[in-house]
Amino acid sequence: MNGDGEELTAQETALYDRQIRVWGADAQRRLSKAHVLVYGIKGTIAEFCKNIVLAGVGSLTLIDDRPITEELLSSNFLIPPDENIYNGKTIAQLCCDSLKDFNPMVRVFVEKGDLSSFDVEFFGKFDVVVVSCCSRSAKKLANEKCRKASKRVAFYTVDCRDSCGEVFVDLQDYKYQKKKMEETIECHLKYPCFEDALSVPWRALHRRMSKLYFAMRVIEKFEEVEGRSAGDVSDADLSNVLKLKKELCTAQSLNESHVPDTLLERLVADTTEFPPVSAVIGGILGQVFYRSSWFTR
Repeated sequence: MNGDGEELTAQETALYDRQIRVWGADAQRRLSKAHVLVYGIKGTIAEFCKNIVLAGVGSLTLIDDRPITEELLSSNFLIPPDENIYNGKTIAQLCCDSLKDFNPMVRVFVEKGDLSSFDVEFFGKFDVVVVSCCSRSAKKLANEKCRKASKRVAFYTVDCRDSCGEVFVDLQDYKYQKKKMEETIECHLKYPCFEDALSVPWRALHRRMSKLYFAMRVIEKFEEVEGRSAGDVSDADLSNVLKLKKELCTAQSLNESHVPDTLLERLVADTTEFPPVSAVIGGILGQVFYRSSWFTR
């Protein structure tokens, strides 16, 4: 099916034959109607975009106005190595050209602007919004706007530093079916928004909660307090990060051992993405995307 039709075309059926055999023609039809927005393109997001474009998503809109840097070149395989073709193009524009080559049947677009500058109506144009490379406040605001849209918009955030990463998912009111023996059961999950999820007191979290979760919150808070961009920390900031960790653990009544100094040192020392880990996390994000509410409803 194309974006406007109800049936898969012969060309699409032939191209996506193997995955149709896995998840069926109806799922492929829904996938080809999905409109996805991505903000911030690093290695993990590049992997995600590649996966959904190859799978035959309806359309993909990219936003990333940053110029090319050596760090971005090392982690984003969508950026061509030939500097002669850059010509002042942004990351989104270069990635757009590469993704179109991966699958010419998928419509790939570029928008310009800061994440906070887009209104509710803009976010309402999409079925899925994926956000990266921005502050907690920017993620919170984007999530709020997705929830205010006239239709349900699935919201994801992803962050990867060194060999560590995390994904947040908000599918709002998620209804799905599962089979138990010969019976089909209707299920309903109500997801918390981004702010509510991160506002849960640390002491109330499961005792097996990953220590990475707490470490990421410390780094995130440090960047926010210092007015830094996401990932803008270095070895020189370690002493202040450790001081903030102590303050947060005290305020949250959490033993400091839950946020190891060695883990914080690692995250501060190297904020770049480790490509193999980016591929894994991007792949996981893609799998979550395929199984999200718009795809299984």
